Amino acid sequence: MSMAMTREEREVFLADLHVGVISIEQEDRPPLTVPIWYGYKPETGLWVITDAGSVKGKAMQKAGRFSLVAQIEEPPIYQYVSVEGPIVETRDADLEGDLRPMARRYFGDEMGDAYVANSANEDGLVFVMQPDRWRTVDYRKLGGA
Repeated sequence: MSMAMTREEREVFLADLHVGVISIEQEDRPPLTVPIWYGYKPETGLWVITDAGSVKGKAMQKAGRFSLVAQIEEPPIYQYVSVEGPIVETRDADLEGDLRPMARRYFGDEMGDAYVANSANEDGLVFVMQPDRWRTVDYRKLGGA
């Protein structure tokens, strides 16, 4: 029995609210791997926002690609989606079009607005990745959940 998700299942899962773990290649060092907020739509791809001068921002600009995993780690319904692919767009982050919606996605309206008001993300960049490799597992398919 396969525990892999269908295309629809994996896209719904990835679009849901999870804190992702991003991994970015680095020269002469292990990959940079840290938690990150993200958004995903099948027609757009997966996007993250980070400061241009941050370690993440510099690494993504240099590598031109990244990987991300999102998961639910509550037994027995453990699930994950892992994607990797090239960065297909890099642009300046817009306060109302990018930063506020991302903060509200993770914190809700009130706390998201407070986060944005106190954020110094003036050099923020949006990195859009188009997944070209997917790995998925859904233990619910074993029939226990």
